[in-house]
Amino acid sequence: MRLLLVLVLIVVGALAGGGAGYALRPSGPPPMPVPEEEAAPDGTYAFVEFGSQFVVPLTEDGEITGLVALSLSVETEATQAQTVMDREPRLRDAFLRVLFDHANAGGFDGAFTDGQRMRDLRTRLDMAASEELGSAARGVLITNLARQDM
Repeated sequence: MRLLLVLVLIVVGALAGGGAGYALRPSGPPPMPVPEEEAAPDGTYAFVEFGSQFVVPLTEDGEITGLVALSLSVETEATQAQTVMDREPRLRDAFLRVLFDHANAGGFDGAFTDGQRMRDLRTRLDMAASEELGSAARGVLITNLARQDM
């Protein structure tokens, strides 16, 4: 029964996070990447934002105690924006692994926006992006971060 309650809370939390992300999304169509033949000169970068937030459950003693919702963007050369978009499912999976590990290690507990904790999280997200995209990934930006305690 307890496991069922935890599973129900995870599903409800994910749906609530998705609904909040949908309701709070920017108005208008998403920015389209610049095709290679129209790309800006070398050294111009694009920021590819994921269409939905990342929702991470926070647990303590097997119980969900809260949720963290994050919005992430990948910085890349303008000519590589479509490559990033094409690999979004793999990137989401890699980023979720990093976020779950961070949460399980207590990274979102207490003063979770502490400078060192945020640097550690960004470093691990950057490494995950580099593993999936190689040199196309210049970095990962955390563009929104919220924690909701239950």
